[in-house]
Amino acid sequence: MTNKLLTLSIVLLLIMVSCAKDDNFQPESVVISPIQKDPLTARQVNEQIDASLNAKGTFNWKDTTPHVLWSAIINGQNVATIGFGVSKNDFERAKSSNNAKIQQDIMALIMQYEGTSLEKTLISSDPYLNLIDVVITKQETVIALRKSNFIRYIEPGDYKYFAIKSSEERSASSSGSGCGYDSVTLSTADYTTITPNAKAPWTFYQHNIPAAWNYSTGRGVTIGVIDTGVSPNQTLLGSNFNDGASTGRTIQKFGTYVDSIWPWSTGTDGPNDQCGHGTSMSSVACAPRNDNGLPVGVAYNSNLIVYRAASNVVLDGYHEQNGVKNAFTALGNNANVKIISMSMGHVFSVGKIEDGVKYAYGKGKLIFCAGGTSTSFTTFVGVIFPASMAEAVAVTGIKEGTSFVKCDDCHSGSKIDFTIVMQRAASGNTVPVDSYYDSQSDYVGGSSVATATTAGIAALVWAKNPTWTRAQVLAKLRQAGNFYPNKNADFGYGNINALTAVQ
Repeated sequence: MTNKLLTLSIVLLLIMVSCAKDDNFQPESVVISPIQKDPLTARQVNEQIDASLNAKGTFNWKDTTPHVLWSAIINGQNVATIGFGVSKNDFERAKSSNNAKIQQDIMALIMQYEGTSLEKTLISSDPYLNLIDVVITKQETVIALRKSNFIRYIEPGDYKYFAIKSSEERSASSSGSGCGYDSVTLSTADYTTITPNAKAPWTFYQHNIPAAWNYSTGRGVTIGVIDTGVSPNQTLLGSNFNDGASTGRTIQKFGTYVDSIWPWSTGTDGPNDQCGHGTSMSSVACAPRNDNGLPVGVAYNSNLIVYRAASNVVLDGYHEQNGVKNAFTALGNNANVKIISMSMGHVFSVGKIEDGVKYAYGKGKLIFCAGGTSTSFTTFVGVIFPASMAEAVAVTGIKEGTSFVKCDDCHSGSKIDFTIVMQRAASGNTVPVDSYYDSQSDYVGGSSVATATTAGIAALVWAKNPTWTRAQVLAKLRQAGNFYPNKNADFGYGNINALTAVQ
């Protein structure tokens, strides 16, 4: 009996010692090579990214070394985004019973390695997604986090890939920010005047959209546009949204973009477009059909919800990526929204945006994303993110004519689902739209306008068949494509015949 008591006492003592050690946890010692103790410069990190894009056409932070990842975090104001969960698909808080405990444990690990407090470490915790934004300064912290089975990804939260490039590189690699306030007089060859005095863009006839209006104008369907907002100076997307043949519908405008260099800033600058791109996309999708003599939208009786989620079309840095993620979750939570259109993106994946897209997709939304618009210098990227995701329907633009030729600046590839004719063969003119200012019009092209056009066609189909699911609507769009039942290697199901789609 004495021996048993002694043994029990020793066991209890060991348990007490073990608990004491846990209460005074010391970070595991991490050995870092002397040549990796200093971070890479931002330009050196970009070289790593470019090498992957050139070799594979893709890049993902999970494939980099801890040193490269840490270097990017340091070059991005020490901000890291962490997606967590028990599996790669465990991204939604409402479906993850132990997300609070996992987050608490991750924060404890970070604070131990960083030697800081919670208020100095946690920037934000998403209310709908299993992700947090934190401050990390030590490479050891990155290494420790990557060892955890509960980390879905850890990425730089404020690394600006495009901003780091020189002005010459940016000019060569991209068509720019996509912004502009221009207005032009439309060529009479590029539109047809329809009642009561609206302009139907030439490209609409390439897809039989005017004929489809005999069956559906989009009434009862709500399209969500994630872009740069809507101009306060274009009343056709404001007080005159209901006018002429466009009646009984609503437009709502929100802002999720924070115009600040500081990640911890939270105040948005409102819904107003300060770029021009978002105004053009909203015009293509839903501009009213009235007697103002301006271009009409595809779904001119659909409801519209517009989010100013970024300052321009290139989603670079914390607040643009965060704004897009927040727009996706907000539209995902809006039961009235059936379709989401986004004509913005990045050349490689962003974890928090990916989570936002998956969240909205899980709520049954039909998501259209632009396949990419840039010069030949970056077309090797193929379909950009997030159009490259399985949850997104990728769209690109092609030239007018009998043969399929992508527009001068458009991307193509195996992940493209549909195409829209948006560039004239002779003049090179693109799609007429309502401009940033009242009573003015402009041309807009690229995969951006192709995406907004396709979203409008989807609204026509869904309005004609209000009880259908997303899968049924998408299947109908595919069946109306000129390559169906096959899928072209570069252009998906091709051009959608809107008339066929609504019959």
